[in-house]
Amino acid sequence: MTKSMRKRTPKAVLKLPDLEQSKSAVLNSLTSPSSQRSYDHAIREFIEWYCSEPRLAFNKTVVTRYRISLEQRNYASSTINLRLAAVRRLAYEAADCGLLSADLAAGIRRVKGAKRLGVHVGNWLTAEQGKRLLLAVDGTSLRGKRDYATLAMGCGLRRAELTALRVEDLQQREEHWVIADLVGKGGHMRTIPVPDWVKDGIDAWTTAAGITAGTLLRSINKAGKIWGTGFSPKVIWGVVKEKAKECELPSLAPHDLRRTCARLCHQAGGELEQIQFLLGHVSVQTTERYLGCKQRFRNAVNDQIGLEPDPLGTQQIPPCWPTSRSQYGWALRAIDWKPSFFRQGCATVSSALSGKTVADGPLTIPLRCSAKIPGSIACLQIEAIDVANHARR
Repeated sequence: MTKSMRKRTPKAVLKLPDLEQSKSAVLNSLTSPSSQRSYDHAIREFIEWYCSEPRLAFNKTVVTRYRISLEQRNYASSTINLRLAAVRRLAYEAADCGLLSADLAAGIRRVKGAKRLGVHVGNWLTAEQGKRLLLAVDGTSLRGKRDYATLAMGCGLRRAELTALRVEDLQQREEHWVIADLVGKGGHMRTIPVPDWVKDGIDAWTTAAGITAGTLLRSINKAGKIWGTGFSPKVIWGVVKEKAKECELPSLAPHDLRRTCARLCHQAGGELEQIQFLLGHVSVQTTERYLGCKQRFRNAVNDQIGLEPDPLGTQQIPPCWPTSRSQYGWALRAIDWKPSFFRQGCATVSSALSGKTVADGPLTIPLRCSAKIPGSIACLQIEAIDVANHARR
């Protein structure tokens, strides 16, 4: 038998052994454990769907049908695109192993992903909420010191980076404490500055735990003693959820602390490039999403559009001032309304109308604000109303 005859012939229909071989090739080509878990789950889901209908050819049409089935399950677009990326990688490795023709693999790679319509809203904490979260930790116990250090450093690090952090990584650069040469997501290396208050929390934990080298954060058993040489990212999830519940901050996830760190740095005047270095993002667009630059919820654009009810409607109307017409009363309405203006207005309007008879209709009186806003002027409008007719309406 010649060598050309022994050469493997590409197939159109892949059986379970062929798919398992291609799956192993895909997983062996990945270095990140997180990527291996995600691709392993995605490929297993596809193989289960692919083998549920016999004699399906592994081509562009079949993969398109698989995408439609994912959309019918109401999966998010990011989830669908991740599954399709794993299937494309599976087709590429199958063609590289000689199990699938190159033309079929090229067709599979041309399958379009799901469109991403809109952006999921993120969850950010204010500075006051962040302080409440840190103050919820019991700083007297060993577990409380560890949780404080975990929450403080979790504001800039991913969970996997935090669990892999070592004492030796904390070094000084330019007279400032930093986490030097941290290898993060995708193998990207960066150096992270550590604020003094965070370093104080770390020192309190390491001194109480007696840790001088090795993994920085450790597990604590029920007896309140150090156990093992580290802990899993699930412990961080539990710490954040527990403290968030105590502070009445629902739906708070560990990654929300990372978003909060980015936004607070931006609000404090931090440059976008420096925030990108801090978070370890390859793309600046990712950093912008963390800042929430696309949409503002505090002082939103539809908060003041002129359709709001008169603020005076929610307050108690002051007593009417006496005039020459007993059937009329005076109602005070602030154009630039603030509670302090309202209190000042009672005395000012009483003196302005003392001994005067004013015709029906609005009367505008300038009113100087309180000492908190020196030199500013507010306008108060005095309007004559028919009390009897107004009550009947």
